[in-house]
Amino acid sequence: MGASRRQFIVGAGAVGLAATGARCAAPAGAVTPEMFGAKGDGRTNDTDAFAAMSEHVNARGGGTIVLRPVTYIVGRQQRGRGRNEPSFAGSKIIRIEKCRRAVTIRGNGAKLKCASGLRFGRFDPQSGKPLPNGRGIDLTNRAMPYWAMININHCSGPIEISNIELDGNLQRLAVGGRYGKGGFQSGGTGLVLSQNLGPERLERIYSHHHAQDGMILAPGVDRAGATLATDTSCDFNGRQGCSVTGGRNLLFQRCKFRHTGRAGIHGSPGAGVDVEAERSPIRNVAFEDCEFSDNHGFGLVAGTGKSADLRFERCKFVGTTNWSAWPDRPEMKFRNCLFVGAINHARGDADPARAAQFMDCTFTDDPALSPTGKVFLPKGKWIAIILKSPNVRFRRCRFRLIADGVLPLSQSQVIYEDCDMSQRSAAPSGPRGTYLGTTSIRGNAHLEDSIIRGKVTLNGRILPQKG
Repeated sequence: MGASRRQFIVGAGAVGLAATGARCAAPAGAVTPEMFGAKGDGRTNDTDAFAAMSEHVNARGGGTIVLRPVTYIVGRQQRGRGRNEPSFAGSKIIRIEKCRRAVTIRGNGAKLKCASGLRFGRFDPQSGKPLPNGRGIDLTNRAMPYWAMININHCSGPIEISNIELDGNLQRLAVGGRYGKGGFQSGGTGLVLSQNLGPERLERIYSHHHAQDGMILAPGVDRAGATLATDTSCDFNGRQGCSVTGGRNLLFQRCKFRHTGRAGIHGSPGAGVDVEAERSPIRNVAFEDCEFSDNHGFGLVAGTGKSADLRFERCKFVGTTNWSAWPDRPEMKFRNCLFVGAINHARGDADPARAAQFMDCTFTDDPALSPTGKVFLPKGKWIAIILKSPNVRFRRCRFRLIADGVLPLSQSQVIYEDCDMSQRSAAPSGPRGTYLGTTSIRGNAHLEDSIIRGKVTLNGRILPQKG
């Protein structure tokens, strides 16, 4: 994979980006929030200092921000003054925009923590009391602690953020009624990078317990670079671990997206990662050695918008109460991945190159591989449901069902090649498909209407070729 990874980064124009990650002393001209009045004592609210520091960086067209390894309390609300203003609007914290020079945030182990008691959800603008759940969008009832702790948008220079913790303090927010379609859509995300045109590097970021998302990434359409996220975790956020809503050339390495919706509130879709093209088509996205685990919704969902060309290597998907993966976009490829819990809606296509492909992957219901001991299976206990999905291919895959799970529910257009499949449950399964190469199946499997062009051994008996 090393060669292909280099090709991904070089091809995306991020050669110069790697050099910006070198460890070095703070350069001359760097700014700190303390220069604008921040205390960093874990008690004083430093929102105004961060906002003033941001304005200074914006006025200079970019620059370097250096933080100390302390806790900065941030987040402040003000009541709306008119019909089109939120009832409780969050103040800006770090907001960098339209910078042409490089923007660097060196966290040095700092924590930005949301102030306790801020409102989130639906609240009455006059009384300040929580309102019941609402389906529509009415800004005058909308409360959010902040739009994003770090919001960088419409910049053209390279961006680097490293070694920082973003704590949304969700457990100590005042939560009102649900706002917007699908639950809580009121704002409150750790990191938002939107419509930037240069390369972006995110390293050692821990974004957790935010009312909405850990991260939202939407690079600009005509960008000259890649987004590289390494050793970054998004845990216990309300709506999403990470939302990718547009752009090309994103690479995630050793990242974790876990426990979405597990900290008291959850919004739809409640995924570890949601790949959903809203601003622009999504192409050339890769995840390596990443984990999508124990989320209220899907571990990974890619089901709407103009998204395609998504690749996953050595990743772990664990569904404890919902599907481990929902890979319903063209050109999705999984190699050497582990799926604990069922998958659904693997994308099929008349063109085999556009159908979902699983190579050297393992599918299991083993509770020992789940962080909670629970493994999600649908009503029929199938480890995968692959219907109306022509040319979805499983090559050299292993299906190890050791508890209640049964082998996939599929149709003859699904391709199984050189697979090993077994289940302990006595319940019937239906892994129908087109069988190529050499496949071994053990358990109560029914292969009616299958096409057998290779060697298939079912419970020790070699089946005749047909179709």
